[in-house]
Parts: sequence; structure tokens; C-alpha cells
Amino acid sequence: MGAITHEDRGETRMSRIAGFSRPWVLLRVEGAALLATSVLLYWVSGGSWLKFALLLLAPDLSMLGYIGGPQVGAALYNVFHVYPLPAVLGAFGLLGGNQVALAVALIWFAHIGMDRLLGYGLKYPAGFEGPHLGRL
Repeated sequence: MGAITHEDRGETRMSRIAGFSRPWVLLRVEGAALLATSVLLYWVSGGSWLKFALLLLAPDLSMLGYIGGPQVGAALYNVFHVYPLPAVLGAFGLLGGNQVALAVALIWFAHIGMDRLLGYGLKYPAGFEGPHLGRL
């Protein structure tokens, strides 16, 4: 066995950096950041942790859309698992001084972040088990 050279160390470092820059890794890191930031802002805003626990999985009720078939299900699920709706709700809460709207928006963002962290992504009409982050 030969000694590890300076070039070998550089190659190993580059392969580690390349591994961390893979899209599925970055999307999970993004999810972790969104989850952590949402929870932190929720805590700072003084939200009820009981409300947080009760509403954290509420966006998954959109899976009921699959009763109408895979196209309806994927569309409904995706609408409730992207940033625009909670962003509008959060802006309404901030600008209108509505603490309930702000709390629900932060919980919603936390849910999306949690899903991304765990590898759950948006759905294709082909079926529930085909998220955009890859097969589970």
C-alpha cells in the first residue's frame, strides 16, 4: 500500500464537495433550513405548541384528492406543498396584524420543510410514490 499523496487528499475533498452539491442533498438541506427557521420564528412569535402539533400534518389532508384519481390527487397535493400559498398567508398575517394567519403560515412552511428533509417532494400524476425528489 502506498502513502496518500497530496493529490489523493485533494481528490477526496473534491468528491466530498461534489457529493454535498447533489440536488437531492441540497433539497434536503433546504428542507432542514426551512423547517428550522419556521420553528424558530414560530417560537419567537409566541405561537401555541398545541396548535403547532395539531396543524403540522394538516397539509397532508390534500392527499384526499387521490380519491378523484392520480391527476387530481397530484395537483391538489402539489398546490398545498409549495411556498406560494403559505407565503401569501404569512404576508397577510404580517401586514394585517393577524397572528393566527401568521402562525398557520409558519406551521405550513415547517410542514413543507419537514417533507423535503425527509425526501418527500412534489408528486407526478403517475402516482403518489413518484415524488420529484426521487423514489422513496
